[in-house]
Amino acid sequence: MADELLVYGSYGYTGALVARTAVEEGLSPVLAGRTAEKVERQATDLGLDHRVFSLQHSEVVESQVEKFAAVLNCAGPFSKTAEPLYSACLNAGTDYLDITGEIDVLEAIAGREEEAEATGVTLLPAVGFDVVPTDCLAAYLHEELPSATRLSLAIDGLGTFSPGTAKSIVEGLSTTGAVRQDGRIRTVPAAWKTRHLDFGRGRKPAVSIPWGDISSAYYTTGIPNIETFATVPEYAAKLMPKTRPLAPVLGTKSVQKALKAVIDAAVSGPSAEERARSVSRIWGEVDDDDGNRVTARLRTPDTYDLTAKTAVESARRVVEGEVGPGFHTPASAFGADYVLEFDGVEREDASQRSAVGMRVEE
Repeated sequence: MADELLVYGSYGYTGALVARTAVEEGLSPVLAGRTAEKVERQATDLGLDHRVFSLQHSEVVESQVEKFAAVLNCAGPFSKTAEPLYSACLNAGTDYLDITGEIDVLEAIAGREEEAEATGVTLLPAVGFDVVPTDCLAAYLHEELPSATRLSLAIDGLGTFSPGTAKSIVEGLSTTGAVRQDGRIRTVPAAWKTRHLDFGRGRKPAVSIPWGDISSAYYTTGIPNIETFATVPEYAAKLMPKTRPLAPVLGTKSVQKALKAVIDAAVSGPSAEERARSVSRIWGEVDDDDGNRVTARLRTPDTYDLTAKTAVESARRVVEGEVGPGFHTPASAFGADYVLEFDGVEREDASQRSAVGMRVEE
């Protein structure tokens, strides 16, 4: 795959895992980023070619991406990097992938559907842990209950963060929550709802978060009402709603800059040993207006290890022409069972044990 795939942001924490996984899988992507010293050192270590360019000038970005069949964007926060790259790809006729989980980014990319079809470009965002496993679980649940009008997804096991992920979280501190209601994304307060959910080892509190599936799962399934959750300690579930008045302060430029500086100094991402011990669990449920309900769970390896695997495999399939032009989600591109192709991923139908006695607090 030499000179067919460009990995941008290859020397960041997740990008480095993606690049090394690509080499282990027998691929030879070209590495890219804005800092010459970092990308040159990485390319030398992996025996790969490299490019150095920033995303500030559209002409420069387009001239770089037009040389490749596809670009895989691993440079977060994607609120800053996605638009310059996917716009350049649309102009250059180059397919675009990324590993975002940001709702606004996904919505913006989905909004370029017609342009992508007209130019013959594949737009396939969110091919990492955000949102491959949750998207595949949503698709599976919809197949089990095609009449579903409501979808809930929850994640347990987001205990480790890379610098890029941490910065995305910091950017989200000043934002409200989000749900999809009647097909439209609606703003709700942060930690708007708490549910106590069984991920397979007893119930745990989970608060509503604006996960990427608020966007992607709608395009995958057409289900008009979607909520997403993440587990937190019991005390945090009670405390989080009380922090809502701080959102305007946390969103100021000076506070954002200070928090990101702390991340640069203190956050390096989990070690290989920590990732090997890490397990994530995903719970999903759909129901319809007649009272039918289906629940299922996924167990996955560490979020970053799975991201590297799914991102590389998704990019390989796009480069090899397995995905047509237009906007796609992982499950709409590859099917509900796609995530099961990766080692360590297991799915369980939990319908018989879900929903009974579940407590909802708003």
